Amino acid sequence: MTSFSGFPVGKTRFTPIPDLFYAELLPAIDELAELKLTLFVFWFLHRQKGYPRYITIAELEAESLLLSSLRCCLNGENADINAVLRQAIERAVTRGTLLRLTVCDETGQTDYLFLNTPQGRKAVEEVKRGELVLETTGYIREPHPKQQRPNIFELYEQNIGLLQPLLAQDLQEAERSYPADWIADAFRIAVERNVRNWRYISRILERWAREGKDDSDSARQYGKRRSGYASRSRRR
Repeated sequence: MTSFSGFPVGKTRFTPIPDLFYAELLPAIDELAELKLTLFVFWFLHRQKGYPRYITIAELEAESLLLSSLRCCLNGENADINAVLRQAIERAVTRGTLLRLTVCDETGQTDYLFLNTPQGRKAVEEVKRGELVLETTGYIREPHPKQQRPNIFELYEQNIGLLQPLLAQDLQEAERSYPADWIADAFRIAVERNVRNWRYISRILERWAREGKDDSDSARQYGKRRSGYASRSRRR
């Protein structure tokens, strides 16, 4: 399980979701992929500007944030992430949460998805009557915010406890010597084995630096950088 460090201090953006979602849709949705897709569409369309607001299926298939969140829905019978997405779309459309509109021209067809709101229903009807051409609309697409990786001090306090001043220098030197994903993995292993102390974590990192982590080139590279620090650590 990936830990969450909490929402930051200060102003944060919010995505409004109608109360009816919690009262009717949430109890009815029994597939995790459909739930994740529905929440993503709420979030995505809220960040558009103007009218109409929609997303195409092709755009959904290119949304790495959504696809990453759907990986937990893969299983032996269905190991295709796009198949999981398409099934989630079909369920949401069948349920009536989303409205699908397929527009065909000489270049092929495009599948548009709208939320089943008054604005979404209005847009679909206007397109069908020829009063609205979807390709002329514009919206602002914002980049997905990247989750900031916790530093080594935050990892220590989240997984071990209050940081002692005497350890600060060791942690700083380790953070300079090892890649961030090594440090995060070492903390995770210590927590899983219920050995929550820095000495144990440091030994894991030293072993990876000495022997290589998963026999990767990066492990050998950091092993050379680490050799001086490892010898000093053993003397402490």
